[in-house]
Amino acid sequence: MTERLTVPVELERGSYRVDIGTAILDDPQSWGSVLGDETVLLVSNDTVAPLYADRLESALGERDVHRHIIPDGEPHKNVSTWSGIIDRLIEIRARRDATLIALGGGVVGDICGFAAASYMRGIRFVQVPTTLLAQVDASVGGKTGINHTAGKNLIGAFHQPAAVIIDTATLDTLPRREYLAGLAEVVKYGAIMDAEFLDRIESMIDAVTARDPEVLRELVARSVRNKAKVVSADEREGGIRAILNFGHTFGHAIESVTGYARYLHGEAVAIGMVMAASLSERRGLCEAGTAARLERLLAALGLTTTLPDDIATAPLIETMGLDKKAVAGGLRLVLLTSTGEAVIDQDSSETEIAAAIDACRDPSRAI
Repeated sequence: MTERLTVPVELERGSYRVDIGTAILDDPQSWGSVLGDETVLLVSNDTVAPLYADRLESALGERDVHRHIIPDGEPHKNVSTWSGIIDRLIEIRARRDATLIALGGGVVGDICGFAAASYMRGIRFVQVPTTLLAQVDASVGGKTGINHTAGKNLIGAFHQPAAVIIDTATLDTLPRREYLAGLAEVVKYGAIMDAEFLDRIESMIDAVTARDPEVLRELVARSVRNKAKVVSADEREGGIRAILNFGHTFGHAIESVTGYARYLHGEAVAIGMVMAASLSERRGLCEAGTAARLERLLAALGLTTTLPDDIATAPLIETMGLDKKAVAGGLRLVLLTSTGEAVIDQDSSETEIAAAIDACRDPSRAI
């Protein structure tokens, strides 16, 4: 029997479990209590499917399993790709008892989940995340959606998975750049709600960047526990759950103005977190040095923390105004009151936001 750790996500309706382990993706035990004899559509992308689709399908036994492969990458997280999944469900005559399985990173999980939320007003889906970012963040919590040319994730729905199966061994095949990008979301949990976790990450940087298997399981499990705690308290982001967006309003704007082609999501979020921490200091919400500490850790983990001069400040601020987290009266930003504590704020002026952005352009300038 493969050793695994289970983290429950407790909700008023539709509670589910997150299984974390090594070599559990193709273990029939992972699926016995998740799937019945319903029709299954396995959705993956053209990078992940050749690596893991056959192994996963073999674990599903004699079930009626179909596949749908989508192009890899954020630029394909759009209505056309979503429509293709819907077309495939119709083609295989999937009924309301069908289940979608999302095998891949955050893009696959988001778009597959949105298709599950949309088809026949909602069918089951299971997350099988294969990137670090998806394992620690995107696969848990029920946020699904697609991008619009005007902004990231502007079209979507809350639709919780029936289960999340996290096989940390899939990270062995993850390109280094994507692995490092995922670390940004790991650091986020320490910054907003778990100061001890941030200390722990700082103490084992070499093991983290080397993908030590034991350290990976620790990072994933603690991140998932932190996210499950927040999601259980606020399933649909009516309050405290918004703290999980730390750095994301800035990061989403960076992704949008560069056409989702220049930065991976985690890379943009890393820059966005430094901007948000800088703004927190400028607003007097946290002590001096908080942003510099965050910047040093992210840089030590191999992430870029500065914004190039060819990305102008004005378009970023304009795009931030279209972010789905914006509210009447101003931007709703997540700022730090100290390391490990965050607050939802909408009192920052455009001048203060612009100053925080510009402070992240030149590494020689004081954050």
